Amino acid sequence: MTYSHLNDFPADVRERAAKIRLAAFDVDGTLTDGQIWIGSGGRVMSAFHVLDGMGLRLLQKYGVEVVLISARPGKVVAMRARELGLKHAYVGVKDKLKCLDTIGARLGIPREEIAYMGDDLNDLRAIEAVGLGIAPANAHPWIRERAHWRTRQNGGGGAAREVCDLILAAQDKADEILKDFSEAKETAEA
Repeated sequence: MTYSHLNDFPADVRERAAKIRLAAFDVDGTLTDGQIWIGSGGRVMSAFHVLDGMGLRLLQKYGVEVVLISARPGKVVAMRARELGLKHAYVGVKDKLKCLDTIGARLGIPREEIAYMGDDLNDLRAIEAVGLGIAPANAHPWIRERAHWRTRQNGGGGAAREVCDLILAAQDKADEILKDFSEAKETAEA
């Protein structure tokens, strides 16, 4: 059995995805819809999609390191990473490519085995430098046209899950995941 959706991806994108050992995601506009809600007391709130959360957990469970990188400071990203059991979350990052290079060096993963998903100009250098640069459907046009691939879904609306599914399917993990979940008595919420 094959993952039927895999053939919907261009061949070069499938080839790039098959090599990925580290998947990094911008947060605002990628894992969220880009809206930032600030209450009168200064409390910041963001909404995350459960499909994206499950995808991130699956990547990590099936052998791909997952990294969240946000230019914005704050606790929301760290809280979401903890909730999902992710090991790597960085906030207040001014140079996302430098951050990726540091993580890659520490884990022994070269740029060509890294995927990065982002939606705006502060993500551009990382998108252009890695093995698989991705933009959500609603990314700024300058970013969409420079990414290797763009998702069908918007940021915060399942776009990250598309990336996760692409990587897992390209690495022939889909059947294993489906088997594991069909045999599991309980599944954790994302």
